[in-house]
Amino acid sequence: MKLKINGISKSYGRNKALIDFSAELEPGIYALLGPNGSGKSTLMNILTDNLSADSGEILFEENGKTENILSMGARFRSRLGFMPQYPGMYPNFSTEEFLWYIATLKDMGAGIYGKEKKAYIKSEIEKVLSEVELLDVAERKIGALSGGMKQRLCLAQAVLGNPSVLILDEPTAGLDPKQRIAVRNFISRIAFDKIVIIATHVVSDIEYIAKSVIMLKKGVICDNAPVGDLLAKMQGKVWLLPCKENEVDFVRERFRVVNILKSEGGKAVLRIISDTKPFSEAKEATPALEDYYIYVFGENM
Repeated sequence: MKLKINGISKSYGRNKALIDFSAELEPGIYALLGPNGSGKSTLMNILTDNLSADSGEILFEENGKTENILSMGARFRSRLGFMPQYPGMYPNFSTEEFLWYIATLKDMGAGIYGKEKKAYIKSEIEKVLSEVELLDVAERKIGALSGGMKQRLCLAQAVLGNPSVLILDEPTAGLDPKQRIAVRNFISRIAFDKIVIIATHVVSDIEYIAKSVIMLKKGVICDNAPVGDLLAKMQGKVWLLPCKENEVDFVRERFRVVNILKSEGGKAVLRIISDTKPFSEAKEATPALEDYYIYVFGENM
């Protein structure tokens, strides 16, 4: 199974949101990273057929057959799970009722009839609710759920029906650390036979599970590689510098400081990104994916 994205471009007036985006995706997790306005949402909306591209094509290959997703229409959408960043859910539906509604829209259990179909869908709903730790609130109204619970319910509706392609927009937003880890492990576990695309600003959530990281800057791919390859590019560019607290501003004015750890005795340890050793006292640090993100996108910290 492959998803081939060939030369996708999209503009809004004079604003070019995507420029000749091309990638070939196989089962596994792909992280889509980039600042606001980089084109992530535009790409996801094109992949889900909520938006038309100006040019290019998207092909779905399976069992030796390759088709354009637009010509596949509902057949492709039935293989697709989408978790939007700002989902619209009916507050008067219970958690379980909402998933029954989604199951109907997805035509789950096609070819099964009567009591067997009902039992099959009920079993799938209970399974996915258990996976996202919402089984105990199955009868609670959506309007009474916490923000984190709604986020997990949105993930549940995306994975319901065992889609082949899963597109997740900020899947861990609003979750506490324990829930984030649980969701991350769940996504990693189901990704063996799925193409999973995750757009996120929480870089640590995908650092250890992504097969490849696609970095977008102003609509253009500026990198597409496994995490290990990206970290290798940061060797010799991340430094730890001990200094006095009254010297912090002096250092920040001259170098990109991505973290400040205060210690006892009026001291601080600064994490600095620099192509060369910033000070003689600085020691080289092990890079993290967040370091590369800042290095590429140049946020002023």
